[in-house]
Amino acid sequence: MNKILAAMMAALFAAGVFAQATPATPATPAAPATPASPGGAGASATPAVPSAGATPATPAAKASAPAAGKSKATAKTKAKKKAKAKQPA
Repeated sequence: MNKILAAMMAALFAAGVFAQATPATPATPAAPATPASPGGAGASATPAVPSAGATPATPAAKASAPAAGKSKATAKTKAKKKAKAKQPA
């Protein structure tokens, strides 16, 4: 049974290799590009117009500024140090 399965798998892989090696239809070459004629079929191009000048960005007001160097990170660090000092050795 193992030999039959092995032979079937080998045949499957071999069929896949041959299917990749020989394409079903030959490739057709691309059509040559045609040069564009000025004032031809398309709409005429409009010159670029600069947009209105952009205003510089203004810094936003800080909504919740930490008070005098007391940020959330330093508060956590201090709480951890206190908890560690309270633990018995």
